[in-house]
Amino acid sequence: MGMLHVIKAFFLTVVLLLPAFSSSSFAAPSRLKEIMDSGVLRVGTTGDWNPMTIRDPATNFYKGFDIDITTELAKDLGVTVEYVATDWKSLVKGVVTNKYDMTGSASLNMARAKVAGYSQPYFNLAFVPVIQKQNFKRYRKWSDFNSSSVIISSTRGTLQETLVKEFFPKAKHDVVQAPVRDYQQLLANKSSAIVTSNIEAAMLTNRFPQLTVARVEGMRRPTPIAMLLPRDDQIWINYINHWIELKKAQGFFDRIAEKWGLVRLDL
Repeated sequence: MGMLHVIKAFFLTVVLLLPAFSSSSFAAPSRLKEIMDSGVLRVGTTGDWNPMTIRDPATNFYKGFDIDITTELAKDLGVTVEYVATDWKSLVKGVVTNKYDMTGSASLNMARAKVAGYSQPYFNLAFVPVIQKQNFKRYRKWSDFNSSSVIISSTRGTLQETLVKEFFPKAKHDVVQAPVRDYQQLLANKSSAIVTSNIEAAMLTNRFPQLTVARVEGMRRPTPIAMLLPRDDQIWINYINHWIELKKAQGFFDRIAEKWGLVRLDL
């Protein structure tokens, strides 16, 4: 009988403790639940990366590849999307400090990955030099830019700032602060070249006929792009990754890329 009393006491203790160890107790807090509860998906975007994210300053209206993607995501979540203005140097900080739930497209970068999470990639970029057409014959190789007589502009906080210093250590580096952009320096003849993605280069040369892509020996540094997310929120990261995988299978990203005239670079 003593043993029976011990067994009964044990099961009674387990039953009494069950509420404390219910599923709700184990449920980790997640941005996904917060978004569903609030009915709003906050997306950080710079509005200055044509055709990925373009902001009309007169109306504060955003359009572009990123905008179409995140609008679709919000639709599938059943919530409203809210675009939060940011700049490149503050892009990661906005995720870390809960200023927004995610970003639009951002290049994979290991410095960023130390403090923020990434979704699965869904597009690939590569980098090319853009110059004034009048200098077309001057620059025929990547090494032609690696000279103290060459000024390379970049925007602070972007991957390009890191790349031009790596590619052209001997060049003079003109690092500008947003909202000033590197290509504006090139247009004003304050620099010799910029390095940008094949995507933005196509848009810039269409918009500004005086600019052209230097015909160097191929593109450099193929780089996947993805969304920045809170690093420790695996529930939210998993949801986004499942969504991306589903949309890839349905051809969604290909259709949006085609809409904006983007050429996919499959790695």
